Amino acid sequence: MSEPAPLFKDLAGGPAGGRAFWLRAADGVRTRATYWPGGDKGTVLFFPGRTEYIEKYGRAAGELAARGYGTLCIDWRGQGLADRPLSDPMLGHVGDFAEYQLDVQALVGLADEMNLPGPRYLLSHSMGGAIALRALTLGLKVQAAAFSSPMWGIAMTAWMRPVAATLATISHALQLDHHYAPSTSKVTYVASVPFAGNVLTTEPEMFAMMQAHATARPELTLGGPSLGWLHAALAECRALADVPSPDLAALCTLGLAEKVVDPVPVHLRMTRWSKGRIELYPGAEHEVMMETRARRAQFFDSVAALFDTHR
Repeated sequence: MSEPAPLFKDLAGGPAGGRAFWLRAADGVRTRATYWPGGDKGTVLFFPGRTEYIEKYGRAAGELAARGYGTLCIDWRGQGLADRPLSDPMLGHVGDFAEYQLDVQALVGLADEMNLPGPRYLLSHSMGGAIALRALTLGLKVQAAAFSSPMWGIAMTAWMRPVAATLATISHALQLDHHYAPSTSKVTYVASVPFAGNVLTTEPEMFAMMQAHATARPELTLGGPSLGWLHAALAECRALADVPSPDLAALCTLGLAEKVVDPVPVHLRMTRWSKGRIELYPGAEHEVMMETRARRAQFFDSVAALFDTHR
C-alpha cells in the first residue's frame, strides 16, 4: 500500500475519512494524493490547476460527496507537498507537460491499488484541464469528463502573444528556463493582491479562505511560473489545438469575466466536441468552484448530472 502522507484536514474541510498518500512517478518524482470517500456512485479523479494543492479542494470534495461521489485529488509535481525541482521552491517549473502524465499514471495506479468504487469520472480546473485533455487522448479511461476554465490557451493581450512566444523560445534556447516569467515573483498570487480587483473569484469568503491557507501553510503555496514552464505551456496549448475531441461526454464551464485562460480556444473546442456542451456563468471569474454559493451549487449540480447520466 502507498505510504501515508500529511493532510491538513483543518484547512481542507473535506468529507470525513479523507486520507493522503505519497505517490512515486515513473521518473522517481514524489507527489501526493488524497482520497475523500463519498457515496456509491463512483470516483472522481480531480486534476487541479497551477499553484494549487489538495487542501484547496476539500470543500469541492464535500460537494461531490453530497451528490454521491468519492474524490481522488493530486498535488502535481512542483507544487503542494510534491517534490519541487528547483532550489527556489516558489518557482513553478516543469520542462515539458509530458511530465505531468507521469503523475496521472501514478494517480491511476493508486486508484487501482485502493480498488476505489467505480465507475471513474474526471474533473479538472485550469492547467489541470490541459493535463486532462492530453490524458484522455492518451487513453485515460473515464465515463465522462468535466472541465472548469480549462487552460487550452493563456489569456494575453493581442500584442503580448507574439512577445510571450518569442521570449519563451529565446529563454529556452539560452537556457534561462529557471527564471521567473515577466511580472511574476516568488510571492503567491492571493498573498500579493487584495480581494478588490482579483481575477479568481467574486466571492469574498472564498478569497479569504485561500488567503488563510497561504498564511497558515505557506509550504503549500507557489509563486510565479518559470520561463521554462511558460515555454512548455504554450507548446502544449498549440499541440492540443490540433487534437480531435475525444469520443466522450463532456461538460465545460467558463465564467464570462474570465481573465486567466484564453476563452477563445475553449469555445472553439466545445463547438466541435460532439458529445460536449459548454455552460457559461455571467459575471464569474476564473474559479467557478470558488464563486458564490449559488454558482457553486449550479456547478456541482451540473457536474453530478453529467456523471449520473453516464454511469
